[in-house]
Amino acid sequence: MRLITVSGPPSSGKTSVVIRAVEQMGGGEKVMVVKFDCLSSTDQERYQRAGIRAVTGLSGNQCPDHFYISNVEDCAKRARAEGFEYLIVESAGLCNRCAPHLKDCLAVCVIDNLSGVNTPHKIGPMLRFADVVAVTKGDIVSQAEREVFSFKVKQANSRAGILFVNGITGQGAFDLAREMKLGPELGMGLAGRRLRFTMPSALCSYCLGETRVGEEYLKGNYKKMKWD
Repeated sequence: MRLITVSGPPSSGKTSVVIRAVEQMGGGEKVMVVKFDCLSSTDQERYQRAGIRAVTGLSGNQCPDHFYISNVEDCAKRARAEGFEYLIVESAGLCNRCAPHLKDCLAVCVIDNLSGVNTPHKIGPMLRFADVVAVTKGDIVSQAEREVFSFKVKQANSRAGILFVNGITGQGAFDLAREMKLGPELGMGLAGRRLRFTMPSALCSYCLGETRVGEEYLKGNYKKMKWD
């Protein structure tokens, strides 16, 4: 079985890109998708309409990436038990500091060409440590804008392959599907595997339910701005 992590900012087109790629992989019979989100998600219904086995995990008041890494091993065990050849894990990607990619598993980051030319520099490990960057909505901008955006992505991650994928028409999805098929096999399982980068860290009074504002209410791991 192959595990593929798919990350990216909200509304960048991750679900549409995955569905189009799975179509090019021969359909959803071999693929299970787990979508991690915070409060709600309708993506499971979209996957099911496309004939793809899908499960949603909602983190509630927890960081969705911390929730994801606490549950991804169980997801892999379930996908293997059900006989799937591919497990695609789609993360929420809400804070741009998210780091959902695992070592020795294919890592895909989906980013929107309309999000701004400096966006690649604002995104952390989910872009900088990806193997493949799938750029969506490139059909809406000019060729020059696509080239500038690709250059900015290369500046942020010089090792990643860049693919332009249209989540509506499916153009470019064949190349992404080929990358997924060639991804590393999971082997015996996820136990002992490592993240490519550390998760965002915080254990402060607000993590524990504090709602009052003020210096005297700050406890634990918190960070203050530096002023000149």
